[in-house]
Amino acid sequence: MLTQERRDLMVAYINEKNAVTVADLMKEFDASAATVRRDLSVLHDERRILKVFGGATSISSLDVNTKEPSVTAKASLNVEEKDKISKYAASLINDDDFVYIDSGTTTLEMIKYIENTRAKYITNGIVHAKKLLEKGLDTMIIGGKCKPTTEAIIGPDCVEGIRRYHFTKAFMGTNGISVDAGFTTPDVDEARVKREAVGHSYISYILADHSKFGQISSVTFAEISSCCIITDKEVNKNYSSKTIIKVVS
Repeated sequence: MLTQERRDLMVAYINEKNAVTVADLMKEFDASAATVRRDLSVLHDERRILKVFGGATSISSLDVNTKEPSVTAKASLNVEEKDKISKYAASLINDDDFVYIDSGTTTLEMIKYIENTRAKYITNGIVHAKKLLEKGLDTMIIGGKCKPTTEAIIGPDCVEGIRRYHFTKAFMGTNGISVDAGFTTPDVDEARVKREAVGHSYISYILADHSKFGQISSVTFAEISSCCIITDKEVNKNYSSKTIIKVVS
C-alpha cells in the first residue's frame, strides 16, 4: 500500500471511530508503531486528525456536515475514483431493467458508460436526463422543485412521483457513509427523495469513493444494510460486516 493511500484510509478510519490508539492502527493497517506515529504526525500537521498521547482523535468528531458543495466543486474531486466506480456500476444494468439514477456527480459520470438500450431509465437529475436522452435511451424525469446547488429535482411532488414506480435497480449518491448513521445527505428534502427511491428499488447501489466513509451529514436517508456499496477502497472491516461492498480497481 502506498504511503498516501494508507494515510487517506487512516483518516477515514479515525473519523469513523472518533478515537483510536496506536495499537488499533498498527493492527488495522498492518504497520509498525514507528510508521503509525510518523503518519499521525504528518496528518496532524495537515490538520486532518488530532494527534494525542497514545493515539489520535477525529478533528471533526463532534461535527456534522450541513453544507452541500456545488456540482462544479464536487465534480473536480476524486475524478479517477469516480470513473472506475461509475464504469463498473453501468455494467450491472441488464436488459429490461427499470433503473433509477440519483442526482450526483458519480451517477452522472456513470451515464457515459451505459450501453444497455433495452433498459428503461428514470432520474431526478436535470443534467442526467439530458445525458440519457443524448444517448438515445428510454428516459423519464421525475417532476418537482429544482434545487440549484445539486441540479436535482426534489420536493413533495418528486417523492409522490417515485411512489408510483418499482425499480429493479437504483444507483444512488451520498455525502457520507457511517456504520452508525448510515447513508447521509445535508438536505432534508433531498434525503426524502433518496429514501423513497431506495424504498422502491429491488436492489440499491451506493456509488461512493473512499473519502465518503466516516463522514456524516445532517440527514440519514438509508441504513447501512439497505444498500450495496460500490467504492474504490475498503476503509475497514466494520462496513463489509454490515453490507455488501464491491471494491473496483
